[in-house]
Amino acid sequence: MIVGGIMFKIGDFSRLAKVSVRMLRYYDELGLLKPAEVDRFTGYRFYTASQISYLNRIIKLRDLGFNISEIAAVLNESDDAALLARLELKKQQIEEEISNDIKRITDIEQLIGSIGKEIIKMGYDVVIKSVPSCKVVSLRDVIPAYDREGELWARLGEFMDRNRINGTGLYFTMYHDGEYKVSDVDVEVAACIEKLGEDREGFTFRAVEAVPNMASLMVPGSYKNIDPAFRSLAEWLENNGYEMAGITRQVCHRGPWNEEKEENYLTEIQIPIK
Repeated sequence: MIVGGIMFKIGDFSRLAKVSVRMLRYYDELGLLKPAEVDRFTGYRFYTASQISYLNRIIKLRDLGFNISEIAAVLNESDDAALLARLELKKQQIEEEISNDIKRITDIEQLIGSIGKEIIKMGYDVVIKSVPSCKVVSLRDVIPAYDREGELWARLGEFMDRNRINGTGLYFTMYHDGEYKVSDVDVEVAACIEKLGEDREGFTFRAVEAVPNMASLMVPGSYKNIDPAFRSLAEWLENNGYEMAGITRQVCHRGPWNEEKEENYLTEIQIPIK
């Protein structure tokens, strides 16, 4: 019996709350759940029945994927609106993780399906050509990852529509980083136009320089074919003694805006060489 009412020793509390003694001590060390009282002579920890509901909330937040600092922040939140905002943010994070997991599962299934089967290597023909200068309206920005390029195209398209800017039908992307980036990718999307205008709203009107020696490779079908095409291009450069001499371009000849079937897409990879 402890002064002020009955309390439970840590072992008894553990059995009642269905949480191990080790975890109770861990939560105590982190400051998430302190004992209601600690005997100053023996060091024994004592808990009350009312602490079980508080402990259950900690466990629920942990099972939902909250880390220790996030759990502490939620537990200390007294404003309902702020608490809901934290929960909504965690919900969005989990949804993004699920989306990434689904993509990884799809990739694994494709890999499983390829095992034991003959892999047909698509042949790509690389040509060297001269690419003339062209007038463009472009949008350059640093994006989180390569697969977010579509957001730049959407912004450029909206700008052109709103300002009644007619393109010639040639669209391409320029990748300005000198290396492959996992994040913070410097990308510029451009639409060829007949007449230059004045720069505004972050959009640039300029003449893209001519390239006298451009290695060019056509990639039909899905965008998933682009990575293998780059490997073929690397082999061609190595076998023919050429070096890369500028930023890579990808020219969109046919894509989702003018082709319903992915198999009919056509992308051109261009790399200046010397």
